[in-house]
Amino acid sequence: MAAVCFGCKEEIKDKMLEALDKSWHPEHFACKECKKRIAENKFHESEGLPVCSKCFESKVQAICAACRKLVTEKVVKAMGKTWHLEHFICGGPCKQQLSGKTFFERNGKPYCTADYERLYAPKCGGCKKPIAEKALSALESKWHKECFKCKLCKEPIGADAKFRADKEKQPICEKCGV
Repeated sequence: MAAVCFGCKEEIKDKMLEALDKSWHPEHFACKECKKRIAENKFHESEGLPVCSKCFESKVQAICAACRKLVTEKVVKAMGKTWHLEHFICGGPCKQQLSGKTFFERNGKPYCTADYERLYAPKCGGCKKPIAEKALSALESKWHKECFKCKLCKEPIGADAKFRADKEKQPICEKCGV
């Protein structure tokens, strides 16, 4: 059975070029971007199709958001940008690589969960630790549900319970607030 040209879909009778697991008439082996025939030995690949070096560098190849240099090897696409694998790191103090991990974005920088919470999550009015899940809002602060308790008797203050605040804006339950 004769080979079929990937470019024109017709049978190849004479010269044949094999590249990217496909057969081509040499004149149909063309850049997917500029459509010009690729005659040089060096070419690139994008989405399974050939791309000439000129188009690869100007149109296909991406610039790393961190170092502003061409990304030619392993690439990370995140936050609408392209990064070298080693440059997609936490913008916080840990600087760990984030590829394949959950991250948060703040001011155009990626952050690991721990650094994001430490730096940007609201702090509990009781324990002063970051609040990553649902929070109560009271006394001009956010609170972990389990931290919203009477300063004096340490009993939890429910959502419908009456309370007052002391000078430090800490809750005092109705029972203790005499």
